[in-house]
Amino acid sequence: MKSDRLAGKVALVTGGGRGLGAAMVRVFAAAGAKVGFSYARNEEAAKALVDAVAAAGGQAFGYPVSVLDTPGTDGMMRDLESRFGPLDILVNNAGISQNLPLPLLEEEDFDKVLDVNVKGAYLTSRAALRGMMRRKKGVILNIGSLVSERILEAPIHYTTSKAAIDGLTKALAKEASRHGVRVLCLAPGLLEDGLGKNLPEHRLVDYLKHCALGRVGTLDEVAKLGCFMASDEASYMWGATVVADGGV
Repeated sequence: MKSDRLAGKVALVTGGGRGLGAAMVRVFAAAGAKVGFSYARNEEAAKALVDAVAAAGGQAFGYPVSVLDTPGTDGMMRDLESRFGPLDILVNNAGISQNLPLPLLEEEDFDKVLDVNVKGAYLTSRAALRGMMRRKKGVILNIGSLVSERILEAPIHYTTSKAAIDGLTKALAKEASRHGVRVLCLAPGLLEDGLGKNLPEHRLVDYLKHCALGRVGTLDEVAKLGCFMASDEASYMWGATVVADGGV
């Protein structure tokens, strides 16, 4: 459904080629934003997303850039602003995980998840903030997780990374407030795609048993909440972590 909630805005979604990131691209574009997104590998899926957005009357453009590629990120930011205009909204969505118990978790596995999930958000935020601070406006929406808000069985390195995102949100919200930039965190529970898709059956059953709605969330439900949080309608939300978990 099209709206004008983000009319005239320019947004960038990291990890936007699939899952929640792709849903954010579609929803933000339907709300009137011009949307750039980064993706890691699947060029065919990225092109299909751009085509789907265009067919719905929106504008989107994909960049095959890793969040850990600093020169690539800086170049993406320059191209995006040349193509669509100054960046208004950054969504730090890119993230990875592995379903491994701690005794089987190698040091390089831990480092990789922390690098992508935390360092990636730091690097992209740094690149985006330079322009936002000059313009004295902007929104950074970090994608966290329910696992940092509840005691749940989840991979240690993933949980640690999402707790770090919660801390990054609060610290940056204070720092960026001097420059008129809002920083927020959206923490979903299990969704129909992503971690929930590969969850062992017994863990999914246990999760749903404690969920008031008795189901996992849809990508669009969370993307629409993110769209509101990134909009001017949420102008008094600052440094907050909003949980969308169906009542766990």
